Amino acid sequence: MAAWALRRGAAGFLRSFRSLVPLPFNGTCNIHTITGLSTLYFKPGQLLATSTKKSLLSVGNVSCGHSVPILNSVTPLLSSILHQQVRTVIQYSLRKGKRKTVKAVVHRFLRLHCGLWLRRRAGYKKRLWKKTARRKQRLREQVFCNKTQSRLLDKMTTSFWKRRNWYANDPFQKYHDRTNLHL
Repeated sequence: MAAWALRRGAAGFLRSFRSLVPLPFNGTCNIHTITGLSTLYFKPGQLLATSTKKSLLSVGNVSCGHSVPILNSVTPLLSSILHQQVRTVIQYSLRKGKRKTVKAVVHRFLRLHCGLWLRRRAGYKKRLWKKTARRKQRLREQVFCNKTQSRLLDKMTTSFWKRRNWYANDPFQKYHDRTNLHL
């Protein structure tokens, strides 16, 4: 349903530029929508190739006899409108249909009971031979993830990994509960 609405929106957006494309009176130039993108047919057998990386009209002077510089300047903007990247949960269990945990999150991060996530700094294992002792010490520290990262990591794990765990001699025991936390 969303793809259909996006297709209709893109067709309407490109239809507004139809007045900028000069059409001869014999009707050889037409605009048709195909799968959400518009392609221009200049003669019944001739199709100009389109892609999201190149400009819509790569030819400056086409068979209609006019150039279309405005449409070429708008075309790079269409790829950002039509293709929005989204992080989706793609793994579900076959038996019960529940979400699966992304195991890389469990191995690389530590979740505190208050909902904060701990991580190591990037590059703490890489090229240690050329880093100073002070820099290696700073990289070994653990830091908190921000709100956006914590929300994403919560989506990538199941409730099993969010429960409270009690460990003997836990070094993070005093950090599990936040005091004076106003949300």
